Amino acid sequence: MEEENQDKTPAGRAEECDVNSETRPVTNIKAEELQDSGNETKCDAVNDPVEDQQSESNNNTDGGSEIKSGSSASNEKVLPELTLVLIGDTNSVEIGFKNILLAHDEQANMEQFSAKLYDLCGRHISVINMLGLQNTDRFPLNEGIHAFLLLLPNGLHISHYSSGVQWLEEAFGKDSLTYLMTVVTHESDENCESALTELKSNSRFVEERYHTCTRSMMDEKEIIALLDKIDVMVSENDPHCYSGAMCDQNKEQKEPLEHKSHEEERIHSSVLQQNETGDELEERAATTERDPANGAKQADKNHDSTREGGDTENKSVIPSVPSDQEEADEGKEINSESSSNTNERFIKKRSAEKDTSQTSETVSAATKPRKELEEESAPKPNAKCDPVDEPADVQHCEKNDNNTAGDSETKSVPSATKKNGTTDMNLCGNKDKQSEKICEETNMKKQYQAQTETLLCRLHLQDKLQQKISPADFLQIGPPVKQDQETCENDLAHTFLYRLMILDYRARYVSVRKDSAEFSNSKPVPEIPHTGQSALEALYGNTVSSDKSKQSHVHPMDVQMAVFHCSDSFFKQNMIRKLSQCQYALPLLVPDPVTMDIECPLWTFRQMRKTWKMTQTKDNLNTDTVKSMLICNAKTPMVSFFRLGSLSQSKSQLMNTLINDRHNTFFHRNCPGSTKSRYLMDGVAEIAWYCPAGKPNDAFTDCIAFCNLHGDALFNEKQRDILTEKSSVSVVLVPTLDKGDKSSTVISALFMSAKPLIILTADNDSGAVQMKEGKYKMGLKDRSQSDVSNELEGIIRNILSGPHASFQLETMAEVSGIRVDEDDSLCQKGKSAAEGIVKLLQGMDALKIKDTFLQCQGQLWRKWCRTNKELYRLTGHIEKEKSEKEQQLKQIRQDQCKASCSELMKLFTESLSSLKSTDREYFLNWTQIFIDALCTDDLSSILQSYDEKWSEVLALKKKHDKSDQLKMKQTELEQISTKLQSATFGLEHMFREMGQIYEAHESLKKQPTSGQTDWSKYPELAAELMISGHPMELMDGDTGHVPLTWISSLLDEVINKLGNKRVFVLSVLGVQSSGKSTMLNAMFGLQFAVSAGRCTKGAFMQLVRVSEEIKKDFQFDYVLVVDTEGLRALELEGNTTLHHDNELATFVVGLGNMTLINIFGENPADMQDVLQIVVQAFMRMKQVKLSPSCVFVHQNVSDIAASEMNLDGKRRLQEKLDQMAKLAAEEEGCDAECFSDVIAFDVQKDVKYFAQLWEGSPPMAPPNPGYSESIQELKTFILSKASQSKGITLKQFKSKIHDLWNALLNENFVFSFRNTHEIAVYRKLEVQYGHWTWTLRSNMLTIENQLYNRIENGKLDTVEVIYLHEQMGKTYEEIKKAMTTYFDDDRDKEMLAQWRGRFENKIKEFQDDQARGVKRKLDEVIQQKNACKALDEKKPKFESKLLEKSKDLAHRFKDKANDEEELRGQFDSFWSGCVSELTRGIEPIKDINYEDDHLEIFQHLCFEWTLIGKSRSSGRYNKILSVGNYSDYVVRHKTDQQLRDHQHGNKKDMGIVNKITAAASHKFTKIRNFFNSCDDQYEEQERIRSFIENVREQSLDAIKSKPVATRGYSPAYLHEVANNVKKKVTEFESKRKYALKKEFTVDLVLFVFDRAEGWLTESHKKFKQSNDALFYLESKKEQYYNIFKSFCKGSSSAVVFGELICEELKSSTVEAVCNKTAFCIADEMKRNFPAFNGNRSNLEKHVLKSLAEKEDFDGFITYVRNPRKQVEAFIKDEVQKYVFSKQRDKAQNILKKNVEDIKQLVSQALFDATEEIKKEEGDIDMWMEEFSSLLIDELTFNTIWCQNFRDINDFDFLKGEIERGLKSIMEEMSSLSLDKMKEFRMKPDEILIDQLCNCCWVKCPFCAAVCTNTLADHSPDKHSVPFHRPSGIKGWHFRNTDQLVIDFCTTLVASDRYFRTHHDSDKRFPYKEYPKAGGEYATWTITPDESKLIYWKWFVCRFQQQLEDYYELKFHGGGEIPNEWRTHSKEEAIKSLDEM
Repeated sequence: MEEENQDKTPAGRAEECDVNSETRPVTNIKAEELQDSGNETKCDAVNDPVEDQQSESNNNTDGGSEIKSGSSASNEKVLPELTLVLIGDTNSVEIGFKNILLAHDEQANMEQFSAKLYDLCGRHISVINMLGLQNTDRFPLNEGIHAFLLLLPNGLHISHYSSGVQWLEEAFGKDSLTYLMTVVTHESDENCESALTELKSNSRFVEERYHTCTRSMMDEKEIIALLDKIDVMVSENDPHCYSGAMCDQNKEQKEPLEHKSHEEERIHSSVLQQNETGDELEERAATTERDPANGAKQADKNHDSTREGGDTENKSVIPSVPSDQEEADEGKEINSESSSNTNERFIKKRSAEKDTSQTSETVSAATKPRKELEEESAPKPNAKCDPVDEPADVQHCEKNDNNTAGDSETKSVPSATKKNGTTDMNLCGNKDKQSEKICEETNMKKQYQAQTETLLCRLHLQDKLQQKISPADFLQIGPPVKQDQETCENDLAHTFLYRLMILDYRARYVSVRKDSAEFSNSKPVPEIPHTGQSALEALYGNTVSSDKSKQSHVHPMDVQMAVFHCSDSFFKQNMIRKLSQCQYALPLLVPDPVTMDIECPLWTFRQMRKTWKMTQTKDNLNTDTVKSMLICNAKTPMVSFFRLGSLSQSKSQLMNTLINDRHNTFFHRNCPGSTKSRYLMDGVAEIAWYCPAGKPNDAFTDCIAFCNLHGDALFNEKQRDILTEKSSVSVVLVPTLDKGDKSSTVISALFMSAKPLIILTADNDSGAVQMKEGKYKMGLKDRSQSDVSNELEGIIRNILSGPHASFQLETMAEVSGIRVDEDDSLCQKGKSAAEGIVKLLQGMDALKIKDTFLQCQGQLWRKWCRTNKELYRLTGHIEKEKSEKEQQLKQIRQDQCKASCSELMKLFTESLSSLKSTDREYFLNWTQIFIDALCTDDLSSILQSYDEKWSEVLALKKKHDKSDQLKMKQTELEQISTKLQSATFGLEHMFREMGQIYEAHESLKKQPTSGQTDWSKYPELAAELMISGHPMELMDGDTGHVPLTWISSLLDEVINKLGNKRVFVLSVLGVQSSGKSTMLNAMFGLQFAVSAGRCTKGAFMQLVRVSEEIKKDFQFDYVLVVDTEGLRALELEGNTTLHHDNELATFVVGLGNMTLINIFGENPADMQDVLQIVVQAFMRMKQVKLSPSCVFVHQNVSDIAASEMNLDGKRRLQEKLDQMAKLAAEEEGCDAECFSDVIAFDVQKDVKYFAQLWEGSPPMAPPNPGYSESIQELKTFILSKASQSKGITLKQFKSKIHDLWNALLNENFVFSFRNTHEIAVYRKLEVQYGHWTWTLRSNMLTIENQLYNRIENGKLDTVEVIYLHEQMGKTYEEIKKAMTTYFDDDRDKEMLAQWRGRFENKIKEFQDDQARGVKRKLDEVIQQKNACKALDEKKPKFESKLLEKSKDLAHRFKDKANDEEELRGQFDSFWSGCVSELTRGIEPIKDINYEDDHLEIFQHLCFEWTLIGKSRSSGRYNKILSVGNYSDYVVRHKTDQQLRDHQHGNKKDMGIVNKITAAASHKFTKIRNFFNSCDDQYEEQERIRSFIENVREQSLDAIKSKPVATRGYSPAYLHEVANNVKKKVTEFESKRKYALKKEFTVDLVLFVFDRAEGWLTESHKKFKQSNDALFYLESKKEQYYNIFKSFCKGSSSAVVFGELICEELKSSTVEAVCNKTAFCIADEMKRNFPAFNGNRSNLEKHVLKSLAEKEDFDGFITYVRNPRKQVEAFIKDEVQKYVFSKQRDKAQNILKKNVEDIKQLVSQALFDATEEIKKEEGDIDMWMEEFSSLLIDELTFNTIWCQNFRDINDFDFLKGEIERGLKSIMEEMSSLSLDKMKEFRMKPDEILIDQLCNCCWVKCPFCAAVCTNTLADHSPDKHSVPFHRPSGIKGWHFRNTDQLVIDFCTTLVASDRYFRTHHDSDKRFPYKEYPKAGGEYATWTITPDESKLIYWKWFVCRFQQQLEDYYELKFHGGGEIPNEWRTHSKEEAIKSLDEM
């Protein structure tokens, strides 16, 4: 019930009152609830007149709560400070409780302000969610809007911005744009910096009103920044907010200017609201008639009252706007003068209805009782969509083709059925006929609009008239559509489209389930309670009435046309293409559902191509001619069919028998799903083409267009006139031929025209009769359809055999009075740009277009590809040849740059850059259309020639003709094939040219010149197209090459726009023309080329988005589909075919997460060839640790229903696969017995059988429905498997392309493959491993330091490993947890899994090693401590005596306390006496005298001292390891042996010795030459050097094993080492063909001594310090002198004791500070210093950089010979620079901090000890014990003997004295030199060396480059290094020459050269198969490197002379340095290291 406002305020004014329901305010209702507004009915096109009356009466009753005054309501609500409306895409924001701006998904909630925003900024802000809402009338504008926030998802911001602004302007008016704020949303890991730049290209975009934020909207800073910008905008706008009144005003201004021609502005919301039916109008008129006093005024009042209070009663498709607006709209509608053609048609229809009303079976509404009218028009409760087709009186005015025989053509319309016309006159307030006609037209139009809106509502398309369906909506993977033929009505449109996209022609036969909601309220079959005779009477009576209220289902063609009207132009084009493929008729003339204008959708036909074959007889020979052309350009006859009046025969069905009697090309009344009610097909003209197959049973010999005008042609004059004008033949169906019939005028006109005419009469049974030439008459009555069809076919064939008019679809654009979709401004803009390009091509020979305008991809590109592949097939002088080829590649790139300025490409790229997204789509489509039109004739001609020549070749082969004629024909065929390749031209070639232009300029780093387009923008343009759904070429089909630079940049741009999304890569393989592309296009709605003559070449990739609906089920965001050219292409022959196919198969199999193997037919030979290629590809993947999956698709199988045949087929396939696997295993050299050993494969699940594609014979055959079902099943299967995969990221995909292609360029894929992504992941893991181990090492160093202090303090005498593990336990557990997190959560966790166990074990081993190492070091400290126990036991005695005597002496000299000189003299004398007394009988420990020991040792070894002296003085022994040539050390074996025998004491005559010596000297030159020229010189040099290194290491290990630190030095240690060295030399000589001079042994012994003496000296010093009493006492002298002075000055015991304490603290704190500082500096450098904070490879890079910067040749040689030594030197050098120059201040601050920490520690210990003693009343001994215990872990503190200080009892005084002394100590330490660290145990460089050098040091067997793996033992991973180097750097030279080798081993492994593992080996190995050599070669991975390796080229050139001198060899001959190497600078060399 409703009531009038108590305050008499007029209802309905937004500014004065609020409308509220009883339970909640209307404004708090969700948008979808507003749509329902008080009733569950969403879309009810018919309002009940009784309800209208009720609404009127309710206005005057007292009901109470529906309407409240505005004043009272306004007092209750809080007005928000800001009102924000969110518009745009729902995908642009993540709605959730954490979202600050939008925490809920409710829509149009105006009253409540946002609590989250209030919490954030304390302001009342109302946020209205209109995301995804496209109808403003669902949202009452009763509040001022301060800002419209247009939310745009990053990557789609350009297209969404344009459509969003356009929608906002249409919905709210142009003024609303002033209040627009653009917000681009992005993922947290995305970068959207480019969005602003891109949006600036839109003229409407305002940069100041732009913002970016994350999709989650959880960042408070982002939201606050957004609100600040909004506040600025509000302050600038006048008025500050946008109101509803402004919106109304905008709409009123805009309504008359509505642009009818734009296809996306079909239905305006205000128009759609005019949905009152004739029943309502009639009822109002009746009310007016009954109350003449009120008249029209009363009617108006009724209307107003209904609008004000009847929202719950008065229902419409879209909720009503306020009454004043509706009245304005209604008035405008009535007075509209638009659509005059439509109005005329309606008038004529109405006239026809009146004329035929006597014979009509439809009961007029005028004859029905009032009650029946009310019942029929009453709305059905709870129905979602109430259609307008249920009662007879509201049926469409014209009966369509679906009516049964005898049905009337028309049904009356209620508003026109009053006999006296008073209703109409009263309704309009005018009695003249003009007003009546206008009112009638208006009512008809409103009824038609209401019917259309209801239909769209039922199909859930009501929003799509404005927001059109686009290709992007279907270029995504959504939930699967069920295979059954029934669906619910809501899903009807989607199901139709989905099935159409997969080429299922049954798409339009899908029926609605009877149990769906639409039918849930239908009544059961009624029963009549009659029996017997009464039942019989009832049978003949009309007792049973039909349920007219029952809703019929939607007509299939209404579904098709509704979708058509709701689609944008590109999707229409796609839809028409699919309909054509399904062999369905296509809409040619289409009435607009709103304006009723006639439109020709010419654009939708533009890319449609038809192919047919004509058989012509000439000279008694049949010649087949194949034609293939764009149908718009084809000139064909056209036969038009239309009917005049109503007849029982189906015109469409008759036409089907002419075109294809097995397929319903035109939908007719007998098709499944047909109904009597049909709304959108009347007036539609459909067209279909008959295409002959060149067979005898063809109905027609040429292509013929058939056009079918639906509905009565009498009422569709314009369409009828157009078709008759364009037709070659007109076929007219009439019910009767009668001069008095209404159709007679039309027939007479047709008969009199010159065009052929065939009249088919329904009431005549006569055969065909020719009335005059070209005019035929034929009866239909009582004749079978086949007879009529055959006769009609003959007549048409006869007419067309003579002269006839031709129809060209393109000419429809010239027809006046209709709208052509191509006239759209956007389409014309794109067309204009494309025409500019095509003008350049017109008149040109198609064969020359590419050579003229696309030169970069022609011969230049082919030459570049060929040369690039030759880089991997080098022979001869490898590096010189490589440099030459690199120069050739560079020259080709320069030539490409010169050729890149063609006018064609300039125009093309400029258009791509300048056009907006929609314009660009039109431009690309038009360009392809024009190109196709240009090339069609040439291509057809060439294909015809190819076909003829191929037939001739086959004929000769069948005859086994081996003559020259066959060769000649084959040559001609090859020439035609080349022509075909040249003439094939499309957009892909222009994109390829863009890629080549980009690659050429990028490789040369050329900047664009004036007049050139910016080539650097090309990848961005291509990325935008790829994202929008265009396929992009991955592998060039003409050259079989992958343009890596272009593809990488393209993918980088895609990543930049989308983020590094995860993709599931699906690739496909199969033989040529096996339907791969067709399958992918049908499965995913893709655009891969499938037309004949345009087979896919190379490989293309296309992105398909995973829809939001199902994204939760997948771990990836996109499916990336890779389509490939067919295997076994006809253009390639023999080995070329096999090699190309193997490359292609390996490439796409490696790329794909899954590969579809497409097998066509059942030919075993074809299958075997494909399987062999595919299995080998999978075998390679297994060997390189890639694991894709596969599915076999067996197409064109004869009987897929026979399961037993399928089982047999699967068995045979399994056998073939197993057989191929064995063969492939043998060829690839690996083990595999069956296919399952190669790849996870289940023959029962992974093999799918497809029916043949066509249901019949092309070209007229539709697709096989079984094929479509198979497509759907396969897609579901693929997605189910894909759901178990994470896919790969786009970056991984990019690197995989690189890896696969670089490996394929080499002949041996497996040896050459390098998984870049895996390497990157492993290197990142190495860095993490370094962090983990450093954490453990740091913890262990801390533990070690604490335990060391305890041992030194005498508090610990044993250390156990288990204790160390316990101490490390917490840190170790944290590391384990960090490892678990890393391996579980990293995005590459699947790849990391292979190393997880190994690294967990390595960490455990590292912990164990650290524990064992610390135990070993601490055990040594304990041993040293134990070794000096004797001295330690004496120390208290020494100190007690010294203290006592010092005190006594001081008492004697108290009076001379100020005489420093006297005191010093007396104390020195006293001290000497005391020390002598205390050390009496104790032998002092001597220092080491190496000189005497060396003399004795060499005498024992029988070496002359002169040799020793000479070696020492020259320093020769120090260089023995770095000598380049050891020939000076070599003598002949026999002579040397004789000399050695003599040296060992053999009794030989001295003369003999001299002779022997002379002979040796005489022959020395010859001997040396022998050594230099022998084949194995290099190996021997390396063997000697390795021998020296081994001897050094063994000798040092032996020395270090001696207990020098605990027992002291003994000369016997060096004796033992010398004897061992001599023994080793003897053993070495015994295995060589030469001997070594004694100088070698002398130098080697001295070299070892020199390396050992440093350690011996240091260890002996420790022993002496710990065990020499004299040394100890001397170290205490100054301490006791200070005590002596203090006593002299009269100081108390406490003062002296304090000084002793401070003296002890001074030394121990310095040590502690230095040790801690050393560790802190090491930690700081490890974490932050670039060289040390990465992995081993990173360290290597910095070492090489340092060497290059210094240009230190000796350092380089050290690095080459002993890389670890050089790395250690580098670390020491960098630490030194860090501490003393680069970061001196930081290091000093670290030291000061540590000083402060120690000070705090000691001060606290002092305080705690004093307090504890005072509490316990202890003595000085107790104080000393307490104080030292507090410092036990941090300081080495020697306990002071307290016996002489027992008189101390004032501990506070003692504390004060110590604090004073401590202060001075700390001040002194603050300025401590960092050099002091060198004196103590911990040193930063040593700590870092231990950490960084504990890695792999194995050298490459070819070039000696050191492995850069961070793990020392990284088995089973092979050794590798980023950069190898020329082997000559380590001394390699060619056999029997002095020519150093300059070849890189990375180049050699790609060459055809061979090597021997040993000089005396007869077996050679190809470098390409180096692992087969075994041993150290098998442990290395050396991949061919495409990088320029500039660093080592620069090194060789820079140090050429030094290297030649060092090795005494030359860089000449085969080792000549290429000139190109000398062009590189040092800066380039250093920069190239960044590639590591």
